[in-house]
Amino acid sequence: MQPIRITRCGLAGIEAVEADTAHRFGRHTHEQFGIGLIERGAQRSASGRGVVEANVGDLISVNPGEVHDGAPLGHGGRAWRMLYFEPSLIAEAAKGLDVAGEAGYEFTHPVIHDTRLAEDFRALYPALTATPDSDGDALHTEELLLMLLRRLTERRIREPAAIPGAIALVREMIDDDPAAPQTLATLADAAGLSRFQLLRGFKRGTGLTPHAYLMQRRLHLARRLLTCGLSAAETAATSGFCDQSHLTRHFLRSFGLAPGAYAQACAARRRRGAIPYKTS
Repeated sequence: MQPIRITRCGLAGIEAVEADTAHRFGRHTHEQFGIGLIERGAQRSASGRGVVEANVGDLISVNPGEVHDGAPLGHGGRAWRMLYFEPSLIAEAAKGLDVAGEAGYEFTHPVIHDTRLAEDFRALYPALTATPDSDGDALHTEELLLMLLRRLTERRIREPAAIPGAIALVREMIDDDPAAPQTLATLADAAGLSRFQLLRGFKRGTGLTPHAYLMQRRLHLARRLLTCGLSAAETAATSGFCDQSHLTRHFLRSFGLAPGAYAQACAARRRRGAIPYKTS
């Protein structure tokens, strides 16, 4: 078995990942919400709420853009299963709840000790990754998904903290064209700040320095390009990396697998297809 494996998921907008590894993940972010279950071992990780530890049976969560890492506790690594959801699915599940919707949502607990939610996840994961034999199976899967998301969002979401306007402007400049070369002086000038003020404010607001944030945005662009079928070499050139080895080094550190392996998994997933998940 590969240490990290992307598994076919029966509903579009959801990515399933299985891991059994001692890999130490560097600080990185995801564009999706993530919900997972520790199945063996334990890990310590940084999160938007500080350093946390998760053990067997614990659920773990991550928000889009939340800076986190991960290292095993003890010997032998750890194993988990993870589901990554497009933000629109979480937003739909949160509709009608007593939270504001303008700024989006975020999970407040990086580690969740909840036996019932863990059982919900154990039921949902195999249903999502199995090949449906009938329309009834697809209906059952959607019901399990909605129940899990409802229970999570009802109890464990809040509005994300606001980021100061000058810092948000710089973040938007990077988001608009991650492959473009940037300098601290140029970004600081656009924000009307000194370089030190920008560096300090950006890290406080996003959890990353401008350069580290830029590299994460390039990695997310690279993932999208690989998903669309571009080669690793083409992806590296298009997403702003010096060369393929530069992309590979950062990709491995953040995601635990090489760009080529990720591209192969995406190609296999495209061949099998997925059922569109309608949120309305």
